[in-house]
Amino acid sequence: MISNRRTVLSAALAAVITLSVPSAFAAKPLVIGFSQVGAESEWRTANTVSIKDAAKKEGITLKFADAQQKQENQVKAIRSFIAQRVDVIAFSPVVESGWDTVLREAKRANIPVILTDRAVNVSDPSLYVSFLGSDFVEEGRRAGRWLVERQKKTPDVALNIVELQGTVGSAPALDRKKGFEEIIAGNAKLKVIRSQTGDFTRAKGKEVMEAFLKAEGKKINVLYAHNDDMAIGAIQAIEEAGLKPGKDILVISIDGVKGAFEAMIAGKLNVTVECNPLLGPQLMQIAKDVVAKKPVPKRVVTQEGVFPAEVAAKEFPNRKY
Repeated sequence: MISNRRTVLSAALAAVITLSVPSAFAAKPLVIGFSQVGAESEWRTANTVSIKDAAKKEGITLKFADAQQKQENQVKAIRSFIAQRVDVIAFSPVVESGWDTVLREAKRANIPVILTDRAVNVSDPSLYVSFLGSDFVEEGRRAGRWLVERQKKTPDVALNIVELQGTVGSAPALDRKKGFEEIIAGNAKLKVIRSQTGDFTRAKGKEVMEAFLKAEGKKINVLYAHNDDMAIGAIQAIEEAGLKPGKDILVISIDGVKGAFEAMIAGKLNVTVECNPLLGPQLMQIAKDVVAKKPVPKRVVTQEGVFPAEVAAKEFPNRKY
């Protein structure tokens, strides 16, 4: 009887051990360290939500760091991710330059790096495996093309343009300026008379536009803002100066956030060039492919459109950010 009990107990114990083995060796969740620029705009907030939601949906552990628009904070975050031995590092760089040293550290640690939204300027392109984001130069071109077409309605009228640039040294600021200038360069009737950074924020956009208006007054015919938040801030400044945004001063911006569509519906903004922030699902897929040693494109461009005020009311219900 005792022997039979021992046999039953042994069998039961063996079954427990057998059942326990798979869970002990279960695959660990993929761990991604992500450094975000900050929370400077509606676009950035939507981008962060997309990344966090996509990671949760895929069962990926996301270690998230907000750089508060400071490069030194991002460098610290990346070094922290390296020390924690995450599987993948992803980040949206505050500026283009100054990344070689810390990205070499990640490469030595055999941790692949994915860029999102913004590019970097490095001496060795192998320091990152893929860049997912918009074509900022093309966005600037699209803004320029819209203005060139608009100017054709009054071909004899010269238009003075003021420009609100994004963060100094950042990829979107450099590229959106480059693309816009490329398109208007051949039109003698279009001239940028003032250009200054508004740091991609609504408050700074308003502040700089106030300065533009004090300096140039009614000479300003067009505002080109590198993002919607700066444009919305500038619209407030234009109204406070007793002028009508969208009429007295044409307003062109980039991003395509809901706030821009509301401004277009109100007749205060003329066109927004889309820059899609919902990069989370694509980022998670690229990260999984990289870890699985699958080939990934060096450059992944998001698909986007241009939305003039005429289509704003119809398109607004479709906006997800």
